[in-house]
Amino acid sequence: MWTETKEGLYKSFTFSDFKEAFAFMERVAHLAEEVQHHPRWTNEYNKLEIWLNTHDADNTVTDKDRELAQQIDQIEI
Repeated sequence: MWTETKEGLYKSFTFSDFKEAFAFMERVAHLAEEVQHHPRWTNEYNKLEIWLNTHDADNTVTDKDRELAQQIDQIEI
Protein backbone atom coordinates (compact mmCIF):
# COMPACT_ATOMS: atom_id res chain seq x y z
CA MET A 1 0.00 0.00 0.00
CA TRP A 2 1.29 3.46 -0.89
CA THR A 3 1.44 6.02 1.89
CA GLU A 4 1.37 9.77 1.32
CA THR A 5 4.21 11.43 3.26
CA LYS A 6 5.69 14.91 3.12
CA GLU A 7 8.32 13.48 0.71
CA GLY A 8 5.68 12.05 -1.64
CA LEU A 9 3.88 8.78 -2.19
CA TYR A 10 5.94 6.07 -0.49
CA LYS A 11 6.07 2.29 -0.67
CA SER A 12 8.63 -0.29 0.39
CA PHE A 13 9.14 -3.63 -1.29
CA THR A 14 10.99 -6.74 -0.10
CA PHE A 15 12.21 -9.41 -2.52
CA SER A 16 13.82 -12.80 -2.10
CA ASP A 17 17.26 -11.53 -3.13
CA PHE A 18 19.15 -8.71 -4.85
CA LYS A 19 18.61 -10.06 -8.36
CA GLU A 20 14.84 -10.08 -7.91
CA ALA A 21 14.89 -6.55 -6.48
CA PHE A 22 17.05 -5.32 -9.36
CA ALA A 23 14.83 -6.99 -11.97
CA PHE A 24 11.82 -5.19 -10.48
CA MET A 25 13.73 -1.89 -10.47
CA GLU A 26 14.57 -2.40 -14.13
CA ARG A 27 10.88 -2.88 -14.97
CA VAL A 28 9.98 0.26 -12.99
CA ALA A 29 12.74 2.17 -14.81
CA HIS A 30 11.33 1.23 -18.22
CA LEU A 31 7.84 2.23 -17.10
CA ALA A 32 9.11 5.55 -15.70
CA GLU A 33 10.87 6.31 -18.98
CA GLU A 34 7.69 5.54 -20.91
CA VAL A 35 5.68 8.07 -18.94
CA GLN A 36 8.62 10.48 -18.37
CA HIS A 37 8.06 10.50 -14.61
CA HIS A 38 10.96 9.24 -12.54
CA PRO A 39 10.92 8.01 -8.93
CA ARG A 40 13.33 8.63 -6.11
CA TRP A 41 14.36 5.29 -4.72
CA THR A 42 16.83 3.44 -2.57
CA ASN A 43 17.88 -0.17 -2.79
CA GLU A 44 19.80 -2.26 -0.32
CA TYR A 45 20.17 -5.96 -1.14
CA ASN A 46 16.57 -7.24 -1.31
CA LYS A 47 14.82 -4.07 -0.13
CA LEU A 48 13.56 -1.26 -2.32
CA GLU A 49 11.93 2.00 -1.23
CA ILE A 50 10.20 4.30 -3.72
CA TRP A 51 8.99 7.89 -3.33
CA LEU A 52 6.92 9.58 -6.01
CA ASN A 53 6.32 13.31 -6.27
CA THR A 54 6.04 15.80 -9.09
CA HIS A 55 9.05 18.10 -9.34
CA ASP A 56 7.20 20.55 -11.61
CA ALA A 57 4.51 20.95 -8.91
CA ASP A 58 6.88 21.92 -6.08
CA ASN A 59 7.49 18.27 -5.20
CA THR A 60 3.88 17.64 -4.25
CA VAL A 61 1.85 14.50 -4.94
CA THR A 62 -0.21 14.84 -8.11
CA ASP A 63 -2.37 12.56 -10.24
CA LYS A 64 0.77 11.79 -12.25
CA ASP A 65 2.28 10.18 -9.11
CA ARG A 66 -0.89 8.27 -8.28
CA GLU A 67 -1.08 6.93 -11.83
CA LEU A 68 2.54 5.80 -11.80
CA ALA A 69 2.06 4.16 -8.38
CA GLN A 70 -0.91 2.25 -9.77
CA GLN A 71 1.15 1.11 -12.78
CA ILE A 72 4.04 0.03 -10.53
CA ASP A 73 1.60 -2.06 -8.50
CA GLN A 74 0.62 -3.91 -11.67
CA ILE A 75 4.19 -5.12 -12.28
CA GLU A 76 4.48 -8.78 -11.38
CA ILE A 77 6.97 -9.48 -8.65
